[in-house]
Amino acid sequence: MANVKQKLLFRSKNGVCGDSVDGTAAAKSMSFEKRHGKVNAGNGQVPGRRKSLNDSLEGDVRDFLVNESELHTYDDLTKVNPVTPTTVLKCLQARYSARVFYTHAGCTLVALNPFQPIPHLYSLDMMREYHSAPQPQEFKPHIFIVAEEAYRNVQGQVEPVNQSLVVSGESGAGKTWTSRCLMKYYATVAVSSQKCQDTVERIERRVLDSNPVMEAFGNACTLRNNNSSRFGKYIQLQLNSSQLLVGASVQTYLLEKTRVAFQAPDERNFHIFYQMMKGATEKQRQEWEMPHDQKFTWLPNADKTLEEDNLQETVDAMISLGIETDKRAQIFRILAGILQLGNVNFSPALESQPCDLDEQSKDFLKKTASLLQVPAEELQECVTVRALRAGKQNVLLKPCSQSECIIRRDCLAKVIYAQLFEWLVTFINNSMCSDNSKWSNFIGLLDVYGFECFLLNNLEQLCINYANEKLQQHFVAHYLKAQQEEYVTEGLKWSFVSYQDNQSCLDLIEGSPTSIFSLLNEECRLNRASDAKQFRVRLEKELSGNNRMSWDKFSKQPHFIVAHYAGNVSYQIEGMMEKNKDPVPPELLSLLQKSEDPLLQSLFAASDTEGNSSRPHSKVVTVVSKFKNSLECLMKILHSTTPHYTRCIKPNPDCRPLTFRKEEVITQLEACGIVETIHISAAGFPIRVAYDSFLQRYGLIINTRLPQAQLNNNEGSEGGEEDSLGPAVQAILNTVQKNSNRFTNLNNNLMVHCGKTKVFLTHAMLELLEEQRDRVRSQKAFSIQCCWRRHQRHQRAIRTQSATRIQAVVRAWLVRREVRSWHKAASVIQARWRSWRSQMDALADAELDDAEDLQEEEEICSVPPLDPLLKERGSVQLSSIPEPVTVRSWPLGLAMAHAPNITVAFTATGFQKVMSLMATLKIPFRHGEYKVETNQFDQGVASIRAQPRGSVKLHMRRSPLRYADMHPGSDPDGVTGLNQILLDSV
Repeated sequence: MANVKQKLLFRSKNGVCGDSVDGTAAAKSMSFEKRHGKVNAGNGQVPGRRKSLNDSLEGDVRDFLVNESELHTYDDLTKVNPVTPTTVLKCLQARYSARVFYTHAGCTLVALNPFQPIPHLYSLDMMREYHSAPQPQEFKPHIFIVAEEAYRNVQGQVEPVNQSLVVSGESGAGKTWTSRCLMKYYATVAVSSQKCQDTVERIERRVLDSNPVMEAFGNACTLRNNNSSRFGKYIQLQLNSSQLLVGASVQTYLLEKTRVAFQAPDERNFHIFYQMMKGATEKQRQEWEMPHDQKFTWLPNADKTLEEDNLQETVDAMISLGIETDKRAQIFRILAGILQLGNVNFSPALESQPCDLDEQSKDFLKKTASLLQVPAEELQECVTVRALRAGKQNVLLKPCSQSECIIRRDCLAKVIYAQLFEWLVTFINNSMCSDNSKWSNFIGLLDVYGFECFLLNNLEQLCINYANEKLQQHFVAHYLKAQQEEYVTEGLKWSFVSYQDNQSCLDLIEGSPTSIFSLLNEECRLNRASDAKQFRVRLEKELSGNNRMSWDKFSKQPHFIVAHYAGNVSYQIEGMMEKNKDPVPPELLSLLQKSEDPLLQSLFAASDTEGNSSRPHSKVVTVVSKFKNSLECLMKILHSTTPHYTRCIKPNPDCRPLTFRKEEVITQLEACGIVETIHISAAGFPIRVAYDSFLQRYGLIINTRLPQAQLNNNEGSEGGEEDSLGPAVQAILNTVQKNSNRFTNLNNNLMVHCGKTKVFLTHAMLELLEEQRDRVRSQKAFSIQCCWRRHQRHQRAIRTQSATRIQAVVRAWLVRREVRSWHKAASVIQARWRSWRSQMDALADAELDDAEDLQEEEEICSVPPLDPLLKERGSVQLSSIPEPVTVRSWPLGLAMAHAPNITVAFTATGFQKVMSLMATLKIPFRHGEYKVETNQFDQGVASIRAQPRGSVKLHMRRSPLRYADMHPGSDPDGVTGLNQILLDSV
């Protein structure tokens, strides 16, 4: 892994991530202030000593502040000195004002909800930047750092390999959005490889599309949050051995199905109902029997428009998940039937008669029966008449009172919606869950409902707050408590930091043998009517010794008050037993099983109607029991994984953008133990490494690395064997501090401590170790590079020499081959030349004989002598002869059509040679000693076959003159070869 902390921290099973401050800050931060008094989370009242919070803040922070304008630069709260709630609050406020919403707090990430979109903070480029960073911890605090740390732990196969991201906080603090960002991050990171691209993209789309569907069916608008999760979910992102996303699964906890039939003032029902009412087309309205002017009792505050009221987004997500058109139509018809059922009202009647329905209610009942595809008469009978069993076969029918009819109507709506939600979760899991053989590890995202405290709190709020207590206890046990106990075990001199342990509250709620849950289950199993006052008396009798429970003596309503870690909450007892029993009349289940709607029939096909009524009371499975068992399974998963905590903070109760309320924030900081976490992280040693792991990484600093066999034998060794590694570890630490110029004035015990089996380090000491290790590695790398370069140069020289020799041999061979071909060609040319030369010599001899005859004839002919004047001037003018004349000048006899006018410019010598060449020239020719101009082209040349006058002697034999240039002479200006011979003989 690239992150050094990740390489070191988790080699130890009890390693905990975190950042520390330097030794000075750690020493000063040992003085810890006691926590302020609690704020009543139920009514928002602040005690008197908190009223002057603004004044006290300035006094407490005065010593801490150096420059208040630089407070927003504290990206880690462990750097705050002193660590008090007020100083921590002041830093968070400064960062929030600077639009910085994430801050490190030891091993926890604090996230402040801005209550407005910040697109650039969660863009794809930002995801890639954190994912590709060598050390993401060096970047600004972000939720992507937590995600990347967990992902790299899986890549490094650090035990425990499976990871859990726990996102906690109050309702409206931003848990759902944070979980959504984490899922998007992992879906983006998982597709960075090209392997199984189609499968990864399909899983990615389905994982992301499961969010809109589950939020539409499981979230609602409450007083504290417009998109409050009304159920808990734990999403397992399944990774294969290559850390690619190959599947996912969702586990849900305690859906608040009572919201279907009951909504508190100023709150709304589940989002899906408002999406249907606002986004349905005309065709869908006709199919769902939902006219525009119809009002629904179970849809209060319908005029309030939210971002979540987007039906098309939900439909697109359902299509992407693979829900077919018919199934989607059946789902929306069932939901429309639930809405119509909520408009059915009952009129009181005589005790022996069923409750009456007015005409409008009858119409709504018919619409409900039509949408659910059940007989209207049977539906009305099941709602208004109760079946009583006397024995195994005798059934008595008893009319229900008006309140009982309302309860049965609500029960029908709740059970249908709960089963439909479970079907959706199962379908989503089947569509994106991978086989066990295809995935090896997982990263879990836990998003549960935040701590709740309303004016009226019942069983739902008790279970929700109980879940938050379990998560808080997990955090305390895993970090605050376990870390300090480890210090003592390893022999560190540690002054324990007090923190709020909520184990006593958990004992009050779930303890054995007597607790709220046990008494509530026992009351539900008794075969008697529920009595709220009697149950309150029993609680007071059995649990009065627990200081976490109290009662308001002036309240007339039966209730009890539990002191949770986040504040006191008052729970109403009225209706709590009925909700815990969660009875479903068997006649309602039988009616739904007879439905002609395929989906509705399949939802209740496995329902055991007989078993619900005949089951012994001692075996009744209550809501509390089921929720407790599912939560226990969740805690086992969390304990078997490496947890990463993200605390979401709600800056103001009104969900207004960029509004920071100090009282609201400091209450949450104290409640979730952030201050204690910061204090322990700053004062302690957040980095702990086992001796063998330390030597494996830093042994090269002093060139002392123990054999691997000895290191393997020391795993799980006793203290005596660990002592053999202690001197080597101490030598490394001494070398590092001796070679470093930093922190020389600090006591070593403030930076590092050698325990019995582990080395405890601060962040500053870890930096020193890494710097020294990098320096040594650089030196060794330089030596290796020198040797390698020398080896490469030697090898390169050998290769060059070898290549040169090969090239020389090849060139010699090529030259020899070419020379041989030249010799062969020269021999052939010489032979041809000799043969041709012999032939030419023979022809020349024959022509010379003829030339003698021509000379004799020319001598006989009288040639007029040259005019001395012309000879002296160097030119001659030959007069034109009007008729053809025979030209006897050898070697070419031409019959001239007209006598040529030739002017020859010549020197005193060589005239005869010029005269011999004139007959053979056809174009003007210039030479260094003479010039010839002819009118031959103007007059024309007749064929030798023309009939000349007079005697003409023609030489018919082929002349060798055209071969004369084959043998050039030494005189470049003269006529050579055979021409020279011929001209000399003229």
